[in-house]
Amino acid sequence: MVDQKRFALFLATPDSEFVKKEYGGYHNVFVSTFGDEGEHWDSFRVVEGEFPDEKDLDKYDGFVISGSSHDSFENDPWILRLCEIVKKLDEMKKKILGICFGHQIIARVRGGTVGRARKGPELKLTDITIVKDAIKPGSFFGNEIPDSIAILKLHQDEVLVLPESAKVLAYSEKYEVEMFSIEDHLFCIQGHPEYNKEILHEIVDRVLRLGFIKQDFADAAKASMENRGADRKLLETICKNFLKGRVPAN
Repeated sequence: MVDQKRFALFLATPDSEFVKKEYGGYHNVFVSTFGDEGEHWDSFRVVEGEFPDEKDLDKYDGFVISGSSHDSFENDPWILRLCEIVKKLDEMKKKILGICFGHQIIARVRGGTVGRARKGPELKLTDITIVKDAIKPGSFFGNEIPDSIAILKLHQDEVLVLPESAKVLAYSEKYEVEMFSIEDHLFCIQGHPEYNKEILHEIVDRVLRLGFIKQDFADAAKASMENRGADRKLLETICKNFLKGRVPAN
């Protein structure tokens, strides 16, 4: 019998009422994007101080760190604990997929610098340019490496200085580091491969209502999604290939 693959999701954000009602929580959003039948996925609400025991880390094949409304450069106790766990996983060479806040946390742990985005926040569907020379054909990107990928984005911070040994895999007009990898076990994405248009629309409405953004910013965010969607299937495949160590067939 083949051993069941096990993954752990570190949730750095609480469930919104919308996500709870529509999907039963972010756990289900992530697992429906990155999970496969027959796998076991555990969620830890790290934002609420819930972490696995260190002795249990080895039983997982891979880890995913979610986005967050918190700043990755802050020193809240749960953020420092998350950094400690990521450092340990890095030493164990465990696969970690970092998304948005998670992408920045991995950069921070490996000695990079994270901070407020120099060209301001982003909340929209946008294209990121792939650094094709940095990606080996036959890697988790597959054999057909795209020139660019459309991805949903929501962030006000960024990786300002990459850790040593990190490779930039994608950039955009506003941000120098949209994707990076370190060795074969760390893969980080500033955007949100797990988001769909409905989730981002609801976030736009909510942050507008709370006064965090202006109406024109909200309108531009929705307009970016009007006539096209993110390359969700491609992003899903790349992330799954990475997490599960798959080498795509020719």
